Amino acid sequence: MFFKSFITLGLASLPLAFAAIHDIQVGADGLSFTPEAISADVGDQVVFHFVSKNHSATQSSFDSPCGPKDGGFNSGFMPVPMNQTDNLPIHTISVYDTNPIWVFCAQTAPINHCGQGMVFAINCGADGSPNSFTSFKQSALNFGASMSSSAAAASSTADASSGSYGGGYGGYGSGDSSATMTDSSSAPASTDASSSGSSSSSGSSSSSTDSSASADSANAASADGSNVITVVVGDSQGDLKFTPSNISAPAGSTIMFQFQAKNHSVVQSTFASPCLPMSGGFKSDFFAVDAAATDFPTWNITVNDTTPIWAYCRQTNPKSHCGAGMVFSANAVATGDKSFSAFQSSAEAQNGTASTTGATGSNGALSNHAASGMGMVVAAVAIVASFL
Repeated sequence: MFFKSFITLGLASLPLAFAAIHDIQVGADGLSFTPEAISADVGDQVVFHFVSKNHSATQSSFDSPCGPKDGGFNSGFMPVPMNQTDNLPIHTISVYDTNPIWVFCAQTAPINHCGQGMVFAINCGADGSPNSFTSFKQSALNFGASMSSSAAAASSTADASSGSYGGGYGGYGSGDSSATMTDSSSAPASTDASSSGSSSSSGSSSSSTDSSASADSANAASADGSNVITVVVGDSQGDLKFTPSNISAPAGSTIMFQFQAKNHSVVQSTFASPCLPMSGGFKSDFFAVDAAATDFPTWNITVNDTTPIWAYCRQTNPKSHCGAGMVFSANAVATGDKSFSAFQSSAEAQNGTASTTGATGSNGALSNHAASGMGMVVAAVAIVASFL
């Protein structure tokens, strides 16, 4: 009886053994996915091939085409040097239902790629239907146009001396003034496509820090009398760390993250989930820095109270930086179960895999790791079925 049931399962699963693979070129024709929309059956795989510049494939929703979907997949940024023609980076997802899947490029340097129409869809509605790809792309373009209008208005009215942060970060963060901190950032003058992922932040400040700055700088008085604490992200030796990694930051002080090497970010998390972004928390984009650079991009947050702040680097290429212990804290207790050491140990124990737990939710797709597991099951069933 058991064997008969197993054979029946094998027959029912045979279609999965012949699932199709859909190849999508990212950045092959400017700011675009090629093709822009496809139909895919359950069990099919969609392989994103990153062929130029620095793009991502990030799941969104029809209503918010240029914002990441909670629990959705995200390739991370995949930089490709201009002279690279082989061994191009890829990101694979597997389709496990026929619901529409909406995707965008999260790059915002030097312009918002999604706002320029760099979007993609799987199993979207036909043209003329409410959830057509045409409608989805137009919504992204409308978002880009509104950003351009807002930027133009801001540039004509902003006080040149102001360093305030006037709202959500790139459509991802929260502009709620009750948040623990506000942020500002300086965009790098250019994007280094030879590094692993890059984009600039939409913050209002614009400054760079010379390499002579001390990695372990003490609190320094700024022009307005507030404290500025410099935290170096990465270093010239390629170590995956923040320096210093744990600080005391009084209310009103500024933490200036200085990106000195490779391609890192700083994202607020929680003690319980060190490698997952905190809802409504701050999040920088990736900052790619050439090994020979002497001017470094910076990204600032202002501390509003002495509640502990937890943060991590969300880079996952070629491995999870958070899982390797690249985490940071401010105002953590020195010892005990809520200390920085405990936070870092938790990140290393999770190996950064917490960020992929949403891949098997209601996102219409499986990430690479989930897909490989499904592939093994499909292969096993196919072998059994071959003996029928």
